[in-house]
Amino acid sequence: MQNTIELLEKYFPKLSSDQKRLFEQAIGLYQDWNNKINLISRNDMDNLVERHFLHSLAIAKVINFAPNTLVMDVGTGGGFPGIPLAILFPEVKFYLIDTIGKKIKVVQDIANQLGLKNIKAEQKRAENVKNIRFDFVVSRAVTRLPEFLSWVENNISKKQKNKLRNGILYIKGGDVLEEIAETNKKYAIFEISKLFEEPFFETKKVIHLY
Repeated sequence: MQNTIELLEKYFPKLSSDQKRLFEQAIGLYQDWNNKINLISRNDMDNLVERHFLHSLAIAKVINFAPNTLVMDVGTGGGFPGIPLAILFPEVKFYLIDTIGKKIKVVQDIANQLGLKNIKAEQKRAENVKNIRFDFVVSRAVTRLPEFLSWVENNISKKQKNKLRNGILYIKGGDVLEEIAETNKKYAIFEISKLFEEPFFETKKVIHLY
């Protein structure tokens, strides 16, 4: 799979020319940074658009965030799913955190170079985010769901802005029902293979926990 945004246009045909430009620019920035610090594996880097951009944007097939929605991305790594979502939803505010400083440095640089004013990135543990309420917390499989819920449960706002109930939107593969059962939360599972036809997404899901 070549790293072009044609794959994004296939599933998001309403991308503006500005959004297309930002995604194109982001590809180059990730390639530059990856040459410096090996942020993403070589195999994944060759499939950046599919395995990181499109994978992150599975969330955008589940919810069309309302303007001024507040979203926290926990364990963002190189900025996923936060940066692709921030490009797609310029009127939504994203707070990206990770415990690894060099990754946050990359995220800050890429967000700055792309001119994404709707991103704030910090080196921080989720448990240490105090007195801030978010409509949604997003992540890509940083740990088991019960543990993740214990980190962020108190950060989820009770005030509703979106059609989907406030909560966690978690991207994960494999069998997730046992983990979900341990949380005692309501949930919905969205099979990414029903959203995107590429084989990479065969076992992957977006889990809405609320």
